[in-house]
Amino acid sequence: MAEQRGRAADDPVMTRIGQIAMLQHAGDREEAQQRFAALWEEIGPHADPLHRCTLAHYMADTQQDPAEELRWDLLALEAADGLTDGSAAPAHTAPAVRGFYPSLHLNLAADYARLGRPDTARDHLREARAHVDALADDGHGHQVLGGIERLERELAATDGPAQGTPGSVGRPRAEGEAGGG
Repeated sequence: MAEQRGRAADDPVMTRIGQIAMLQHAGDREEAQQRFAALWEEIGPHADPLHRCTLAHYMADTQQDPAEELRWDLLALEAADGLTDGSAAPAHTAPAVRGFYPSLHLNLAADYARLGRPDTARDHLREARAHVDALADDGHGHQVLGGIERLERELAATDGPAQGTPGSVGRPRAEGEAGGG
């Protein structure tokens, strides 16, 4: 993540994503959502996968509708997968995206839990756990790990036949995490 932040100063798209995220953190979710949507249209579907991953990851946090949040989180995962499959990924971006995987899967787990799909949520929590070694030993890494543990506890508390109701499990993203990318 620090590597990604260091490159943001040299990358105008990443800089803009960061500026919009600051709007969101300041509480202007609607304006942030509009600006993220405009930037998404501007960069297009063939943009650098790191840009698409980061933007979709943050855009998910601006969504009020859990199904839309899931859609954006899935787009972020798809872009990340495009960076780590070894095909068209610039060499400098793959390591940065590996650090996204725990957070991407945590967010997807939370989305599925909120949509009443605890089994799929557990699948993504297992994926998040499988990638925690990519987390830095810093505030963000601890925050993501804490979110994984929290959602695991919440899902365990609703166990049984794994038939949670939509909205029965809270969002594990901590205040200010904004997608945790």
